[in-house]
Amino acid sequence: MRAARFHSYGSPDVLAVEDAPEPHAGDDAVRIAVRAVSVNPIDVLLRAGQLAEFLPLDLPATPGRDAVGVIDEVGPGVTDAEVGDVVFGLGGVSDTTAEFAVLTAWAHVPEQWTTAQAAAAGLAGATAAAALQELGDLRGSTLLVEGASGAVGSAVAAFAVAAGATVIGTGREPSHDALRAIGVVPTTYGDGLASRVSALAPGGVDAAVHSAPSNSLEDLVAIVGDASRVVTVVDHQGATRLGALQANARNDSVLLRQGADLGAAGGWTPNVDREFIFEDIVDAHTAAENGSGKIVITVR
Repeated sequence: MRAARFHSYGSPDVLAVEDAPEPHAGDDAVRIAVRAVSVNPIDVLLRAGQLAEFLPLDLPATPGRDAVGVIDEVGPGVTDAEVGDVVFGLGGVSDTTAEFAVLTAWAHVPEQWTTAQAAAAGLAGATAAAALQELGDLRGSTLLVEGASGAVGSAVAAFAVAAGATVIGTGREPSHDALRAIGVVPTTYGDGLASRVSALAPGGVDAAVHSAPSNSLEDLVAIVGDASRVVTVVDHQGATRLGALQANARNDSVLLRQGADLGAAGGWTPNVDREFIFEDIVDAHTAAENGSGKIVITVR
């Protein structure tokens, strides 16, 4: 099969599309003929070697954490999927940007989503669901989402609105109309956030999710007034220091199906900012490194 691979850590230029051995579905897993994948921040960090001390990869390695495609192998123990189903989901730490990928957590793609949107749903949706799981029942609560226009933040916001929360979300002003469209009260981020949030929620904020690569976790804890009601998906060192909660995506099909069900109901459409073809893998990773938003790579 063709796969994107890198034989050494480094810049996007270490990536190339080349022949690689095909993976096969093991117990409780499915193999898909990949249609598209997304580029997530962890893919960039792993390829660059910035996580090598904690998550060393066997080189050559294939980037990619999530994917969408058509099931062509079903492993022993799988009872909720069959060959021909179109699913999105999560593979290993780094292994999905290829013509075939093995998923150990998946959900069926809602018919409302494009292939690119489904490719963008896996890691973002699982991370968002895991973050809100830490906060419990949000009905009637006011939730502040830092980075609500990003891939994970927009999923958090959509999930929270569907759960019955009032959501205030930060983002650049050009994103505010899109946030309003999904039921979020928008505001800008940065200096003065506490004052802006106080004006929007005079009764206070009950919880917050930190989903942007910013240094605002301490501000969020101050705004909420209770570190145990603030969860971050990006600043784990800060969470340890401040006593805030931490969340990471897990290969859990239940989390993915939450996103799929909400998508089917029209409550969540995953963000896609730019699309690239497989052969332009270097350009795709370069764009992701430069902050171009949610990147999707079409494989076939």
